[in-house]
Amino acid sequence: MEFHHVSVLLNEVLEGLAIREDGIYVDGTLGGAGHSKEILKRLTTGRLVGIDQDENALEKSKEVLKEYIDKVDLVHSNYVNIKDVLNNLNIEKVDGILLDLGVSSHQLDTEERGFSHNKDAPLDMRMDTTSDFTAWDVVNKYSAQELTRIFLEYGEEKWGKRIAEFIVKERSEKPIDTTLELVTVIKKAIPKKVRMEGHHPAKKTFQAIRIEVNGELDVLRSAIADMVECLKPGGRLAIITFHSLEDRIVKEQFKELYKDCICPPGFPTCVCDKRREIEIITRKPIVPGKEELDENPRSRSAKLRVAERI
Repeated sequence: MEFHHVSVLLNEVLEGLAIREDGIYVDGTLGGAGHSKEILKRLTTGRLVGIDQDENALEKSKEVLKEYIDKVDLVHSNYVNIKDVLNNLNIEKVDGILLDLGVSSHQLDTEERGFSHNKDAPLDMRMDTTSDFTAWDVVNKYSAQELTRIFLEYGEEKWGKRIAEFIVKERSEKPIDTTLELVTVIKKAIPKKVRMEGHHPAKKTFQAIRIEVNGELDVLRSAIADMVECLKPGGRLAIITFHSLEDRIVKEQFKELYKDCICPPGFPTCVCDKRREIEIITRKPIVPGKEELDENPRSRSAKLRVAERI
């Protein structure tokens, strides 16, 4: 199928990264390579490193970026490994790093990947298809307590406990193998009146399972400090998030890296050796304008935060 991708907050990202024509940039979530292509258009002697754990995305990116391929290094990895990736390419520091988190349009639209609650497919949801752990394992092997935890924590689904109980009951009779089988169970668990309001009733549960399968929040939490370390002074980190949990992590990590001292208030002199590592460029997150929302409804929950290495 055609790999269709609309780059979210494109102009805002390009402005936020303050691209230099001789700079080295990392797109840590290459996806459809829309952002990367626009960065490359602005480079003369610069270079771009594209990282993605999805082999399909890397293959397609070769095609999308073919006219710039002499300036590109494409790497099958997760952005959490950025230090190793750059080390293997003999790159010490970079001028900018971009993360565009969440699921790409291509992943959602490719039925067999199992990301969408609107298409029938095996329960998969792996961003890295070389991994053995899938959504099927979560749905069919996790205890009711474990399921409740991820639905409440990662999906912010207030019906999480009831959905978990219904899943456990259903799978005791036969395994839940497909996305639409799971949707049916979720719909049974949520009262009809609630189902008729707002988003698709399975949206939050699917989000929670996807985050669990791919370890998304843990990866983000542990990667931000490493990415800042990989920046040259004046280099920028731009992160696009798609739900409040991710945005909260980015906001908190930026706040931590901005602190100049973490000694208790009563200490006469600083003994912690903590020094401010970044300036926060976006005091409030940048969100899509009306024009972008009309053109790409999937961008509606996007938030961009930018920081600069001191």
